Amino acid sequence: MDNDNKMSLELKPEVAMGEYSNLAIITHSHSEFIIDFATMLPGLAKPQVHNRIVMTPEHAKRLLNALSDNVGKYESNFGKITLGEQPKATISINDLNQGGAKS
Repeated sequence: MDNDNKMSLELKPEVAMGEYSNLAIITHSHSEFIIDFATMLPGLAKPQVHNRIVMTPEHAKRLLNALSDNVGKYESNFGKITLGEQPKATISINDLNQGGAKS
């Protein structure tokens, strides 16, 4: 970071394209949070995890605050985000490894 508290990042072209995710599975231990970003699409036997992020609890809280702030700014500009009906099934890590889901 420079003297103006601005951060300079390197964004490689292969990362700049991004990965689509419509499912995030979050687990935690005493010392870290693990977020698996997956894609669940028709025709796929089970969701495919494309990215795993491991972070400290402090950084997880910072991410929560940053997401909350950005969702608020988005809704101020574009209107309220509606979630619609939530799926009734829950998915655990063990279910994903075995190819099923629990209700």
